[in-house]
Amino acid sequence: MTKKSNRAGNPVKIESKTLAREIVCGFHAVGSALRRAPDTVIQLWIDSSRHDARVAKLTVEAQQAGVKFIRTDKSTLDQKSGGQRHQGVLVEIRSPELQDESALYRRLELVKHQPLLLVLDQVQDPHNLGACLRTAEGAGVDAVVLPKDGAAPVNQTVRRVAAGAADRIPVYYVTNLSRCLESLKKMGVWITGAAEEGDSDLYDLNFSGSTAIVMGAEGKGLRRLTREHCDQIARIPMAGAVSSLNVSVATGVILFEVARQRQLSAK
Repeated sequence: MTKKSNRAGNPVKIESKTLAREIVCGFHAVGSALRRAPDTVIQLWIDSSRHDARVAKLTVEAQQAGVKFIRTDKSTLDQKSGGQRHQGVLVEIRSPELQDESALYRRLELVKHQPLLLVLDQVQDPHNLGACLRTAEGAGVDAVVLPKDGAAPVNQTVRRVAAGAADRIPVYYVTNLSRCLESLKKMGVWITGAAEEGDSDLYDLNFSGSTAIVMGAEGKGLRRLTREHCDQIARIPMAGAVSSLNVSVATGVILFEVARQRQLSAK
């Protein structure tokens, strides 16, 4: 980064309440929880009718993590999952503590390269949020920033769609998104918003430096104040009659163009 703040230290809690519990379903999400955050796992349940290689691998991971597992019938898993697709495995976990704006700045102080951030301005569909987290992790994003108000929580659906990425990529909730963007600017991060009426084509812009990509909500796009705090607004050139893309698809297009440019600049 080209500028530094005087913030330092480790991420902190933004609240001291007892952590909530949630059910996480499916092999990707359950395996990620066992590998990345075993201390949060309370209990693992496995369909007693399954004895395949994936289940065997999961039980080994559970044993290595010191997590107890119970074999039970499918109807019990159906009930515990609340109707979500569980693939015969699910865990109960303590929900991760929310990390705030100060923790975000502290993390950026520790990044040795030009950071890449994804900012989601009130994305409310958990399927879209999960897909964005999965894409962000795959594109090398260092952190995802969400507003505390109006954004989907990182819940069971998000974790399932993210296929483990929700446990691998840091997510930060901020009270005032506009203020956060201004603070990031002072730290040398170039803020690029995305909108179909943007001033510049995505492929004409340079993303080799410290970058934050800001995506708007489903249907509404970027809020006015969010847009005003962006350094530039990019558009994805569209060849057909469709004028815009789903937010998770658009996020993928933009992030992997950013990743492509950064890989080239690193050579």
